[in-house]
Amino acid sequence: MKYARLTKEQLEEMHQEFINFLATQSITAEEWEQIKKEKPEAAEEELDIFSDLIWEGVLNKVEYLEHFSLNQMFLFQITTATINLIAVKVENEAIDITTREGYAWLQNNLMDDSVNIFTSTKAMSDDRNKDIFALIKQGANITKGELYGFFENVVQD
Repeated sequence: MKYARLTKEQLEEMHQEFINFLATQSITAEEWEQIKKEKPEAAEEELDIFSDLIWEGVLNKVEYLEHFSLNQMFLFQITTATINLIAVKVENEAIDITTREGYAWLQNNLMDDSVNIFTSTKAMSDDRNKDIFALIKQGANITKGELYGFFENVVQD
């Protein structure tokens, strides 16, 4: 398995896609039930293969990721060749940017001395999707990139 098995909830959401996946392998519903009972390790393997296929499809489309902690925000732009990072760190321990109030404070105080904004670019490895998945495993969320675009304008000004 290259990524991670989908959760039970995710698999339930992807029920029709999983049926289609089994059908491409000529496995009927009855055969699937039999496989689960008689060859649980084979059933596990099918779930792993399906999970990796779904992850590949999702990861292929990722262009932006965000990761928030109490006083830091990491905004990633994923290109074919690089991972571009805009990191925002608030040095004021009284501010928690994961709360509505703390985030509002950050919006209103971007030029405050306690707010530091850094940028970085890293070359993509040979396995783009594995790089992206590693960031997701660390807590990053896939986004449309609005926040990255906002801060990209801030650092360019």
